[in-house]
Amino acid sequence: MKYIYIFGTVTFTVYGQLILKWRIGNYGNFPNLFYDKIIFLIRLLSDGFILSGFIAAFVASLFWMAAMTKFDISHAYPLIVGGLAVLTSLFAIVFLKEPISTLKVFGLSFILFGLFLLNKGS
Repeated sequence: MKYIYIFGTVTFTVYGQLILKWRIGNYGNFPNLFYDKIIFLIRLLSDGFILSGFIAAFVASLFWMAAMTKFDISHAYPLIVGGLAVLTSLFAIVFLKEPISTLKVFGLSFILFGLFLLNKGS
């Protein structure tokens, strides 16, 4: 049951990152002038999907706080970071059509192997 907190942290963080990347691309580049930056950020925050990404980040932080009550940080944090790296990359490849390479697959495989070893050592 305690791993649900890790799963929730990863799930909501991945969702937020993918949604932000997907929607922010519709608004162009970040402007240079201060006033234009404020207008740009207001436009971003008025996008319901982007707002849902921020809400997901908040929910992920609640799951993370719960996970901290059940795990040593030296165990939980690598699971979170590894899960985020693997799932965000895979979903970005599938849904955002980001490129995939042999080195990316190799690197993600190393992360998964490291997560396996981490759980075996607990």
